[in-house]
Amino acid sequence: MKLLGALSGLAAASIWGGMYVVSDVVLETVPPFTLLVARLLLGMISLAIMAALITPRTGRRHPRTSLLPLLGIGFVGYGLSLGFQFWGTKLSTAANGALITSAAPAFIAVFAFWLLRESLTPARLAALVLATLGVVTVVFDLEAVRLGADVLWGNVALFGAAVTWGLYSVLVKRAAAQGTPTLSITVMAPAGGLAVAVPLAIWELVFARATIGRITTGVIGGTLFLGVVCTALAVYLWNKSFELLDTTVASLLFFAQPVVGAILSAWLLKEPLGAQFFAGGAMILLGVLLASLPARPGRGNETPN
Repeated sequence: MKLLGALSGLAAASIWGGMYVVSDVVLETVPPFTLLVARLLLGMISLAIMAALITPRTGRRHPRTSLLPLLGIGFVGYGLSLGFQFWGTKLSTAANGALITSAAPAFIAVFAFWLLRESLTPARLAALVLATLGVVTVVFDLEAVRLGADVLWGNVALFGAAVTWGLYSVLVKRAAAQGTPTLSITVMAPAGGLAVAVPLAIWELVFARATIGRITTGVIGGTLFLGVVCTALAVYLWNKSFELLDTTVASLLFFAQPVVGAILSAWLLKEPLGAQFFAGGAMILLGVLLASLPARPGRGNETPN
């Protein structure tokens, strides 16, 4: 089951590695919160179909009394985090986005310690630092990273995305530990996100007078990719990973996102991969392996899988 959890998390992070390229293109035509509404609606439709196919076989239906907590999880993850992500991507730069959102695993570890009472051993803390340094090594020419006042609000939004995604991931872990099926969490949560996205989409179209550009097949395809693949499929896989793995280990799989992004840039944009890519990749791999080592007896309690 741990192998399935690791593969699920890696698959989700890999999908998200290509998400920023697609988002940049679609955001040139569709305003960020309007795009978020479309993404969530497409994700909900896809997940409803998935649930209809799976639930009759398993016979597991979720009680209505637990809908409010699931909507709250969606409010944090789908509404706040994805909203901050699109807004930050629109205002800031791709390099800043990758740098700032790579802090998400650190916040996952903090929230897991706070809410789940999971131990943060020295080995896992070292793994977190090592993997973070690996991401910075892979992705960034630090001289090219913009931290000026002109992108300040975008950077603040991206930081908010990292914090709220950390909280969302831990809330998913807690709900799964309490017996909520992963599919139930993933199906219901987008509705909570719409509580944030819809009012902001109305605001940006009506009051901020944002406009929707020419809709091409590329924009339609990109929106479908964001809704069906990045929201429905990838988030389900990410939630599944947190159900099956210890939170700290699962969080480190997030570091595959910028690595895959770099590979796609080299493949699609013909950008070369230098020695720093392979050095950083090795650091990330070592970090994940270090975090995966079993804790010594008496060194703290793990949350059971």
